[in-house]
Amino acid sequence: MRIDLHAHSHVSDGTEHPAELVAAAKAAGLDVLALTDHDQTSGWAAAGEAALEIGVGLVPGMEISCKTEAGVSVHLLCYLHDPAHAGLIEEIEKARDARITRARRMVELLAEDYPVDWDLIARHSIPGGTIGRPHIADALVTAGVVRTRTEAFAEVLTARSRYYVGHYAMDPVTAVKLVRDAGGVPVFAHPVASARGRVVGEETFEQMIEAGLLGLEIEHRDNPKEGRKYLRALALEHDLIVTGSSDYHGTGKPNRLGENTTSPEMLQRILEAGTGSAPVGMPDLF
Repeated sequence: MRIDLHAHSHVSDGTEHPAELVAAAKAAGLDVLALTDHDQTSGWAAAGEAALEIGVGLVPGMEISCKTEAGVSVHLLCYLHDPAHAGLIEEIEKARDARITRARRMVELLAEDYPVDWDLIARHSIPGGTIGRPHIADALVTAGVVRTRTEAFAEVLTARSRYYVGHYAMDPVTAVKLVRDAGGVPVFAHPVASARGRVVGEETFEQMIEAGLLGLEIEHRDNPKEGRKYLRALALEHDLIVTGSSDYHGTGKPNRLGENTTSPEMLQRILEAGTGSAPVGMPDLF
């Protein structure tokens, strides 16, 4: 049983339609896939239809962008939450609006030095989708400024550049509580990915666990070896769900579907804990 619980479609910053993403999962030999677009659930319906047609189990999910009081970025995966939960929707919409405002300001700054404008950014996203730095990166590739999205992040869109603009994101403890209120299963995404920037300390882990965090994404290419050892000990101490995932973005990143996977036992725990929405076409796990 091959299970990948972290993948993005073009509804956020992936490059494939949700149905195409499900087809790619099937081609990669996956039995179960989770769709976890950033701050979005609008891809669920198309992915669910494709999952039933193709024969892949689908776990509806989302990846929520958070930020601690100290300004450290945290990504929270949530599975099987109620997509109509008022409190969660309010915060997610606030974050999406902030992303657009931030993206427009970044484009204004970039336009002073590079041949990019908002129309070019819009060509790399879909109406109503979550717009972020990856779309700006793709526009820079189209404009010939850089060769790849990765190069854009490393050389132009880094948080240390003059083009970088911050944006609103809810506190991770608040996010955990809202996900639980919405019947969802909160899992801390790539918690010790230090190459991406600062990571949270032990106090934040403890606060999130106390608020209802249920799992840790441990097997992820951006978690260093020593960090994974720490996470496994933390998961054992608090009886947390342990996941492994690809964080697939289509051609937007080198990550490959199924490069890390989650055990059927851990998926079963997610399915038992999630009450806000239902999985689609789930195979018999045992």
